[in-house]
Amino acid sequence: MKVFGICASPRNSTTHYVLSKAMDKLKEDNFETEMFSCQAKDIKHCMHCDYCLENKKCIIEDDMSEVYEGLLSADGIVIATPIQSGGISSYLSAIMDRTRALEAIDYNILRGKIGMSIAVGGDRTGGQDVAHLKNITYFMIHGIIPVSGGPFGSNLGASFWSNDSLDDIKNDSYGMESLNRTLVEFENFLNKYI
Repeated sequence: MKVFGICASPRNSTTHYVLSKAMDKLKEDNFETEMFSCQAKDIKHCMHCDYCLENKKCIIEDDMSEVYEGLLSADGIVIATPIQSGGISSYLSAIMDRTRALEAIDYNILRGKIGMSIAVGGDRTGGQDVAHLKNITYFMIHGIIPVSGGPFGSNLGASFWSNDSLDDIKNDSYGMESLNRTLVEFENFLNKYI
């Protein structure tokens, strides 16, 4: 089974680190993994021009093509976003909007895949839950089954407090516990439903 991870940060720092840890664990557990980093990528915003509805592809030609390929080939999808202005990153917002072009090809194109959310905030309560809810909403809109870490500390997904420092996120033991709990459930769902 294949898992596609999206690091929706403009930097390869704390969010990239956490997603890399998740992908390493999945690889150890015999999942094929692929990771896409938004850092230095050209991902333009959706113009909602409806070109995709008639032509079955997006009118914009940029690095979003890599995301389309990853989403289509994956059984599981892990979205990792830094918290920006109390929610998801602008990169992730663009990716979510541009996924509309896949739905124009086939309404059910992503249906039945398993989705997991990771949110990394500079503060402990900087907007991680808001980001998780946006990610879960995205999953539901596209028929992707959202998975949390369960009702004891990872209710919506894996949440981290980076304190805007790579060293600090490496020492966020509570965040790592939430990641491990969420990964267990994610793998359980992949093994049961895919």
